[in-house]
Amino acid sequence: MRFLFLSALLAISNAALAEIVVPTRTIRPKQVISAADLEIKPMDVAGAVADPNQLIGQEARVALYPGRPVHAADVGAPALVDRNDVVTLVFVTSGLSITTEGRALGRAAVGERVRVMNLSSRSSVTGVVRNDGQIEVR
Repeated sequence: MRFLFLSALLAISNAALAEIVVPTRTIRPKQVISAADLEIKPMDVAGAVADPNQLIGQEARVALYPGRPVHAADVGAPALVDRNDVVTLVFVTSGLSITTEGRALGRAAVGERVRVMNLSSRSSVTGVVRNDGQIEVR
């Protein structure tokens, strides 16, 4: 009995020490999160982000409301390519490099896949966003 009481007391004290990160203001989707937008609250919410460094510089994927927990799926890398941007399509194979212009059909960050319409052929292709904003098609 005494063991159960001590373990329950320990669990309560550990729960009191848990902290999560919450927004200080409403953050709309597509907005980049800064340190001033966040504060730490003493709560224990399963799956909530506890380290503000995981959120700073990330882009909100959904609306984030003040005082509510933020989950990792609610944020992501900032988009480098927006829908309707004119981008450079690059096809590289065996030393051969072909480039052309395309129009992005969606939003994507570096390393993400995005559909693009080739402006020359009007066909739709899928590629990966590179660091320089070009879309690599394979």
